[in-house]
Amino acid sequence: MIRLLKFLFATFTAIVCGLTLSLSGAFLYLSPNLPSIESLLSIELQIPLRVYSSDAKLIAEFGEMRRAPISFNEIPKNFIHALLAAEDDNFANHYGVDPGSLVRAAAQILKTGHIQTGGSTITMQVAKNYFLSSERSFSRKANEILLALQIERELTKDQILELYINKIYLGNRAYGIEAAAQVYYGKSIGEISLAEMAMIAGLPKAPSRFNPIANPERSMQRRNWILGRMFKLGRISEQDYQAALAEPLTARLHVTAPDINAPYIAEMARAELVGRFGGHAYTDGYSVTTTVPSDLQTQAHQAVIQGLSAYDQRHGYRKPEQSALPESQWAAALAKTNNIAHFLPAIVTQVNTDGIRVLLANGEQEPVAWSSMRWARPFINNRSMGPVPRKPADIVKIGDLVRVSRQNDHSLSFTQIPKAQAALVSLDPSSGAIRALVGGLSFEQSKYNRAIQAKRQPGSSFKPFIYSAALDAGYTAATMVNDAPLEIFEPGMKEVWRPKNDNNTFLGPIRVREGLYRSRNLVSIRLLQDIGMQYARDYISQFGFNLNDLPGNLSLALGTATLTPLEITTGWTVFANGGYKVTPYLIERIDNRDGKTIFLANPARTPASQVTTTQSAITEQLIADNDVAAPVDAPRIIDERTTYIMTSMLQDVIKRGTGRRALSLNRSDLAGKTGTTNESKDSWFAGYNGDVVTTVWAGFDQPESLGRNEYGGTVALPIWIDYMAYALKDKPMHHIKEPAGMMTLRIDPETGRIARPGTAKAYFEIFKSEDAPPTMDEFENRWDSPNESYFGPSETAPIDLF
Repeated sequence: MIRLLKFLFATFTAIVCGLTLSLSGAFLYLSPNLPSIESLLSIELQIPLRVYSSDAKLIAEFGEMRRAPISFNEIPKNFIHALLAAEDDNFANHYGVDPGSLVRAAAQILKTGHIQTGGSTITMQVAKNYFLSSERSFSRKANEILLALQIERELTKDQILELYINKIYLGNRAYGIEAAAQVYYGKSIGEISLAEMAMIAGLPKAPSRFNPIANPERSMQRRNWILGRMFKLGRISEQDYQAALAEPLTARLHVTAPDINAPYIAEMARAELVGRFGGHAYTDGYSVTTTVPSDLQTQAHQAVIQGLSAYDQRHGYRKPEQSALPESQWAAALAKTNNIAHFLPAIVTQVNTDGIRVLLANGEQEPVAWSSMRWARPFINNRSMGPVPRKPADIVKIGDLVRVSRQNDHSLSFTQIPKAQAALVSLDPSSGAIRALVGGLSFEQSKYNRAIQAKRQPGSSFKPFIYSAALDAGYTAATMVNDAPLEIFEPGMKEVWRPKNDNNTFLGPIRVREGLYRSRNLVSIRLLQDIGMQYARDYISQFGFNLNDLPGNLSLALGTATLTPLEITTGWTVFANGGYKVTPYLIERIDNRDGKTIFLANPARTPASQVTTTQSAITEQLIADNDVAAPVDAPRIIDERTTYIMTSMLQDVIKRGTGRRALSLNRSDLAGKTGTTNESKDSWFAGYNGDVVTTVWAGFDQPESLGRNEYGGTVALPIWIDYMAYALKDKPMHHIKEPAGMMTLRIDPETGRIARPGTAKAYFEIFKSEDAPPTMDEFENRWDSPNESYFGPSETAPIDLF
């Protein structure tokens, strides 16, 4: 018996020594390759890029992982109990490794020959998730055990749990429990119920198998098992247990919805961040604040949709997207058809005399009134339509797939997706900050950003740059220029060019001011011809235009340059801000994952504006930290008196010219210009006051005529009015202050000279002091003198005066 006991003792000692030597050897072999536990605390979890409006509304989120890290103190106690009941109920007592769990895992290996459950504690899972792969092997498991032991020695249990709950994958791109609560329940982890916490606590084991959306029955079983474990372990009362068991499955996919619809803005911000940080832009948790207020962006988007719909309906109804579908195909057809902006797909289920009933994608049927369908004459082409419909049956039949839109009173209106496109850009003229930008009808339909990518001819909306060049070359608003036929033949031309006005009429000698507000093509051409092509192109390029985009021939006077809406708007800011060159920008601030501001925009600004009080404090701090340069003044590129005269003339475009529709805004501080290209392929309106500059373009992506009687004033201008009515609502008039060095004189309407007392129909005009015209007496004396030119030695002679 004694000998047997000695043998057993010797055997036990040998086993213990062997295990000790084996573990020591493994430690000595593996430990040099183990990472430092200190690095665990400095590891930065992948957090998506988030883009916000200037008033902190979410515009978009970019990144594969949905994650919102929280601290240990933010974890609800019930969730901790649920998690430990599911994953590691001995967490508080072990030192990183649970021998009982490992023995169970070893027994499974002996029984099956394969690693099935790893017997991992939460600490071991932290080691695996942060440092190791998911490979199932003995060496990886050994590394996991050693790392877990190290982690337990150097970190507290609270720190370990915080690392775990922020890292784990919980399905549907959700990483960490806060993201999971948002994804499955649309709430923060602290706001969900006990049953919902148990549901999330059941996901780490198998995020796909126990997913409450993909596998609701299995997930409920897992949830109820965890609740039972919590009750058995004394973590919850029987009352709470029974109440949680009775709670139905409420999980559904909650994708983070943007607070505002600004996808073109989001894409511009994303591209800029990737340009700065590369692929890290998607994972390093940057928060980007743009210059765009949410309300202005929303109004801009609505204005574009409403303006394009109004234009589209003026030209008739093309046809249903699909016709006479059998009822068995209705649901599938709706499921396959995307919403485009607010144009909802619908199937016609009834055709009555007073309207129709339609089936929506949500399975509901609703009426559409006949009054919203009366516009739908058959489309033939952009210049003609078929007969006026007399009843709904003239337009649709049962089974047709059509489009409807939801009105303010929640009723449905009959509509169609416009084929034409539009872009809107709105800038702060004092700094270049983008206040609103819409790149098209719908980003889902087309990601092509027409506001910054579409180079189109601006037509007459470009003429102000020609007129400004002329004013700085000695012309005045009163200078007489002949609006008469002209034949042009330049080197390289195959035939004579005979430009004409849009209505093919000519007014004879008219003032420069009238030539602009009436948009007379021949006046613009004669101005450009006289001031010279090289001077004009060099002068106009100061406004931010690339010389290569400005044609070197007289067609430039008619707006044949190829420019984007953003470029046109940027150029117009010079007129609005008194002659300063500003550069458009979108990103106001970038914060890192810790909330520290790492970039603050510091654009060159007009001297009168500089920075706001709030931004000034931030800017001064960043300057103190040597992160940004001191604010600088925007460079002056043209005489402020020139911009004052230009504004006065462009205000006449609205008061008595092609922009008269804008009088509906009841403001006297607005200036602007329409633009229409040949065959009405492009419709433009650019306009401003002292606070905001906005440009609208409308046309087809593949240029074609917008149709008969469609111009800048009929397509683009209504969109501009709709947006500016909101942008300037409740804002005081912002008239540009008259600069020094100006004078106002009474002018003879026939000659553009200072009028004699009693001259009929004389009018007042503003001039730069040095450009005041001569009196009528001087005019007549010069005309009679054989030694003096008609205009005098210091005057610039307009061409073809008579």
